[in-house]
Amino acid sequence: MKKISELRQDPVTGAWVLIATGRAKRPQAFVQKDKRAIPPKEDCPFENLMKDAILVLDDRGESYRLTKKELSYLKKNWLVQVVPNKYPAFGKGICQIERRLGPHRWMDGVGFHEVIITRDHEHPLALMYPQEVASVIKSYRERYQALKDEDCVEYISIFHNHGKDAGASVFHPHSQLIAIPVIPPDVERSLKGSADYAHAHKGGCVHCTMLDFERKDGRRIVYENRDFIVLCPYVSRAAFEVRIFPKHHNPRFEVSQDDDLPAIADALRVALAKIYKGLGNPDYNFFIHTSPTTHTTEFDHYHWHLEILPKTAIWAGFEISTGIDISTIAPEKAAEFLRKVKI
Repeated sequence: MKKISELRQDPVTGAWVLIATGRAKRPQAFVQKDKRAIPPKEDCPFENLMKDAILVLDDRGESYRLTKKELSYLKKNWLVQVVPNKYPAFGKGICQIERRLGPHRWMDGVGFHEVIITRDHEHPLALMYPQEVASVIKSYRERYQALKDEDCVEYISIFHNHGKDAGASVFHPHSQLIAIPVIPPDVERSLKGSADYAHAHKGGCVHCTMLDFERKDGRRIVYENRDFIVLCPYVSRAAFEVRIFPKHHNPRFEVSQDDDLPAIADALRVALAKIYKGLGNPDYNFFIHTSPTTHTTEFDHYHWHLEILPKTAIWAGFEISTGIDISTIAPEKAAEFLRKVKI
């Protein structure tokens, strides 16, 4: 009897995903025709160095504060700039004061919202040079380190939206950082699952266990370098979902050293380039999951990583009503396809 589908459960979060093998698509069915219109540079708000830039990296990857002394140099040589979001989701205020309204709790949306902008108007991260991607990663880390000790910050979300369907309202390549006064529910579930595993396995890391299994199995690995591994997770929430993990246990992204940045950048660039060229430049989101900003050892069981979710499907009634994602290609087939993409 032909198998119709397969339910797989995430060992960290406990979430179920349906791999719809009965209506599975061939990898080539996900390839899109890139019809992305490129708006003119003249209309782009991110085209020039902004006077309110918090951090600027030049084309050598060196970091600067925007001062009058450096202004003329940086106007010509900037590669990455970090600016406050003009329309922030979180802002200044008195943090962590909970209020009640009947059975409900609420607090002010106090925090920080920044935009990380790369210079080239037309080149997404997938098409950048490795050292350019390393500078972007460095800007993520530096801004994380600058904000993690703020009173109102419990978690820092770093994410990148590519394309309108992924939520990018501006074409020009950019990422965002939002520092918030709570631990988000998705991260909290991941932290709990990691903690439960560590408690049951004498301090073991669930992600390290998964990585050991994946490296022995090999079918879902897309790429690896000395320090990082790129794979399509066994429990993929979407077709061609990709995750990037450090091979060695590390609960905190922000403690990555300068020597780590080229390897992180290499893994991210290769993953995005394979998705870009293999699937015809689809819209996607990627984000970093890392430990909360607390200085305690409470989250040492966690393993930071980066998740890439291409927009290969739309949540419909079943997904919305149950929270169970459906993928119409097995991650083993997706990884096999991406491995073969030449970049």
